[in-house]
Amino acid sequence: MAGATPETEKLLTAVAAGMRAHLSDLTGGIWEQLLAELGPLRDGGGAGLLQAGMTAHVATLLDVFEYGVPLDTVEGPAAAHEYARRLAQSGTPVHALIRAYRLGHRSLLQACLAELHRQCIEEEASVAATSRMLALSFDYIDRVTEQVIDVYQRERDRWLRNECAGRTARVRDILAAREVDLDGAESALGYRLRQHHLGLVAWLPTAHDRAGVARLDRFTSGLAELLDCPARPLFVGQGRAAAWAWLPLGSRDRISWARLSSTVENADPSVRVCAGSVEPGIEGFRRTHRQALRVQELTALASPDCHDCRDCRCTAYARVAPIAMMSANIDDLRSWVRSVLGPLADDDEHCARLRETLRVFLDTGCSYTATGSSQILHRNTVQYRIRKAEEAMGYAVQERRTDLDVALLAVEHLGSVLLRKSDTEHA
Repeated sequence: MAGATPETEKLLTAVAAGMRAHLSDLTGGIWEQLLAELGPLRDGGGAGLLQAGMTAHVATLLDVFEYGVPLDTVEGPAAAHEYARRLAQSGTPVHALIRAYRLGHRSLLQACLAELHRQCIEEEASVAATSRMLALSFDYIDRVTEQVIDVYQRERDRWLRNECAGRTARVRDILAAREVDLDGAESALGYRLRQHHLGLVAWLPTAHDRAGVARLDRFTSGLAELLDCPARPLFVGQGRAAAWAWLPLGSRDRISWARLSSTVENADPSVRVCAGSVEPGIEGFRRTHRQALRVQELTALASPDCHDCRDCRCTAYARVAPIAMMSANIDDLRSWVRSVLGPLADDDEHCARLRETLRVFLDTGCSYTATGSSQILHRNTVQYRIRKAEEAMGYAVQERRTDLDVALLAVEHLGSVLLRKSDTEHA
C-alpha cells in the first residue's frame, strides 16, 4: 500500500480481520439496508445475483485492506457483472445500479469505521487509518462501478440490436398496413396500439460509437418520463445512430409542443428529434410515424445556412406540415415560392431583411407597432420596409396573405435551397 505507514497497514489489517470475524452478520446487515432502499432493484429473479455480488465486493475490499491487494488488479465479481447484464436487458436505468453501489459502500464504510474506532483509541493513528480506508474504498468503488457500467452499456446495446431485429419486423408489418392481430402485436411489443401516440424519429447527427442506439434508447425513455407518459415508449433502433419511437399518451389527445421542445433542448445535446402529431389508434400509430419521417426529410433538405433547420434540436410536424408535404417535389415548391415572393426570393441580405420584417408583420396580425417592437425598429422603418416589399412583389400583403405565410415559412425552413442566387447585392 504505497503511501501508508506500517502502523496504518497494521490497523487496516486488524479492521479487516475483525470484520471477517462476523462477516455473515456484516453482509446480512448491508443486504437488509439495500432491501429497504433499493425499490425495483430488489424485485425479480436477479436479486440473488445482486446479493451475491454485494457479498463478493465486501470480501474483496476486505482483502484490499488486509493484504494490500493492488486495486489495478481488481476485477468485479462475475455475479455483479451478470446482474448488470440482467438490468440492461430489462431496461432498468443504470443510475439505479450505481445507487446500489453507493448505498452498499456507505453501509460497509460505517461498519469499518466502527470497527476501527473499537480497536484504536489513539487519535492520530485513527485519523491516518480512516483517511487510508476512505481513499482505498472510494478508489475501489470507482473502479468496479466503471466496470459494471461498461458491462451494462455493452449488454444494453447488444440486447437492443437483437431485440430490435424482431421488433422491427413486427413494427414494419404494422406500418405497411398488413392485417394485424392487435392483441398479439401488443403482447409482443409490450406497447398498447389502442391509445394515442406521438411518433418520433431521433438520431445522432455525427459519428458515434457502438453505444449510439443505447444512448437514443435512454434519451427516449427519459423523454417519456419527463412528459408524464403512462408507460414505456416503443423504441426501434435504425442502424447505429438512429431510431424510431412512439410515446404512449393513453387517452391524452394533445401535447404541449413548447414543453416537448424545451424537454428535448434540456436533454442529451447531441440528439436531434422530429415529431409527428398526436394521433389515435393503430391508424394514428402509422400516421404520426409518417409525419415524423416527413419532417426528417424536410430537415435533410434544409441548406446549411438555414438557422432553424440546422440548429433546432426538435422539429414538430404541426409547425411545418404544409412545407413537409410540399417539399416532396422540391422543384415545384421552389418555383411556387419564387412566384409568390418575386424579387424577394433573391438570396441576398437586403431581401433577407425585407422577408424577415414581412414574416414578423404577418405573425403580428399586420401590426406596424408590434413588428417594430419585435424587431427593435421605428414604426416608420417598418412601414417603409413593407412598402418596399409590396413594390418588389407587385401586390399588397393582404391580397395574398396565405400564400405569403406559406412561402415565408418554406424559406424559413429550407433557406437558400428555395432562393434565387443573386449576382449583385442591393444597396
